[in-house]
Amino acid sequence: MKAKEMRDTPDHELREQIAELRQELQRMRFANATGELEDTAGLSRKRRELARALTIARERELGIEARAGA
Repeated sequence: MKAKEMRDTPDHELREQIAELRQELQRMRFANATGELEDTAGLSRKRRELARALTIARERELGIEARAGA
């Protein structure tokens, strides 16, 4: 999901999404450690997506508005 789409989601949905992303990332890390994960590049994509969601949540917490064109 892109940052713009995440910014349009309500706070409670963003918190749910962060929790889901954390769980999914944990599952992927475990699968990678056991050799079951085929798409290892998915780890970095999922980590970036989680970081994006956490950044947006923190911006909302601090009351920072997104810049136009960002």
